[in-house]
Amino acid sequence: MAAPSQPQKATYDAIVIGAGIQGSFTAYHLAQRHRNTLLLEQFILPHSRGSSHGQSRIIRSVYPQQYYSCMMPDSFHLWQQLEAEAGTSLYRQTGLVVLGPAGDPELEGCRRSLGDDQVLDAAALARHFPGLQLHAGEVAVLDSTSGVLFADRALRAVQEVFRRHGGTLRDGEKVLHIEPGATVTVTTAAGVYQAPQLIITAGAWTGALVEPLGLHLPLQPLRIDVCYWREKQPGSTGMGTVSPCFLTLGLSQAPHGIYGLPSLEYPGMVKVCHHHGSPTDPEKRDQVPSGAPRPDIALLSSFISSYLPGLEPQPAVVETCMYTNTPDEDFILDRHPKFSNIIIGAGFSGHGFKLAPVVGKLLCELSLGEEPSHSMAPFTITRFPGVLQTVL
Repeated sequence: MAAPSQPQKATYDAIVIGAGIQGSFTAYHLAQRHRNTLLLEQFILPHSRGSSHGQSRIIRSVYPQQYYSCMMPDSFHLWQQLEAEAGTSLYRQTGLVVLGPAGDPELEGCRRSLGDDQVLDAAALARHFPGLQLHAGEVAVLDSTSGVLFADRALRAVQEVFRRHGGTLRDGEKVLHIEPGATVTVTTAAGVYQAPQLIITAGAWTGALVEPLGLHLPLQPLRIDVCYWREKQPGSTGMGTVSPCFLTLGLSQAPHGIYGLPSLEYPGMVKVCHHHGSPTDPEKRDQVPSGAPRPDIALLSSFISSYLPGLEPQPAVVETCMYTNTPDEDFILDRHPKFSNIIIGAGFSGHGFKLAPVVGKLLCELSLGEEPSHSMAPFTITRFPGVLQTVL
C-alpha cells in the first residue's frame, strides 16, 4: 500500500498501470535504471482480484517452446537477485515431473531439452514421487532445477524494492482515461499524471483499457478453480512440502494440461489444478450461480482417482484465480502499433509468473528504446489480424 507520506507528483519518467507481478517487475527495472516511475493499482493492496495472488507458483527450466526455455536462466538469475535485494527466500527447489503419452510432441520437446538420463520409468517415478502413478504408454521426465515460487511474498518483495529505489506506488486508483501523445496523460479516480512513457500491464482489464486507444486485443479472461486435495491417510503419499511439482502434457482427458504443487498453503493438502477455466468478465468473476456446473472440478476428480489415488477424489478447498489468455497462449509484449510510447504486456495465459522478472526487463527495454535482451518475435501484437481499430 502506498505510504501516506509519499508526495503525489503529476509528472514522471514512466507510468505503469497494473501492480500485479508483471507490472511490479516492470516498475522495478525502470526504477533500477533511475527512471522516476509511478506504479498504479486500481485495488487496495494486497488483493485477490487478479492473477498474482496466492502462496505458490511453479518455476521450471523446461518448456516445450524454445523461446521460453531460453529466457528461464535469465529469470532464475533475476529471481535470485531479488531474493538478495529483499533479504528473503522466494523459491524452494522441489523438482518437477512432466508426464504424458510417449511421443507427444510437447513432451518430446521437454525430453530433448532435459536429456534421456532424466526420463523416469515407473520404478524411478515411484522413488521421486510415490503418490503419482504412471500408466501404460506414458513416460515421465524430471526437471530437477524446478520448484515453487512463494507468490505473495515475491509480489511484496518486488514492490518493496521498487519503492526502495525511489519508485511511487499508488493503490486504490482506478484508471479512468488515457490520453495518448508525446506525453501520455493518465487520469485516475484520484489524480492526473503525465509521462513520456506508459506501460500497461493490467491483466484481465487490459482489453478495456486499450479499446479506447483503437486496439482490440484477443484477450479472454478465464475463471480458474484452484483446488486443494486432502490425503486419504496423512503422510501416505509422500507429497509433503518438498515433494516434486508435476505437469501433464498431451493427456486426452486433460487437453489443456493439469499441474500440481506440494503441500504448502494448507498442511496435508496438495494443490492440483486444470490449466484452463470458464470465460468470465473480470468485474463479475465471483458471481457464480449456486449449483452451477463445475466441469473442471469433475475433470480433476477423475484425474485424481486415476493418477493420485492416495488423495480424496473431491477437493477440500476451492479458490479462484484468473488467467488472461491469448488464442495461442503466448504473451503480448509490444508497442502500441500507432502510439509507440505506449507499451503493452498482456495475455500471460496462466504461465507468466515464473517469467515475470524477464517480462519486466523486456517491457522496460521497450519503453527505453533499447534492444530487447530476448527475441520479441513470438510476442508481437500484429500476429493477430485486425487488432488495430479506428479511434472514434
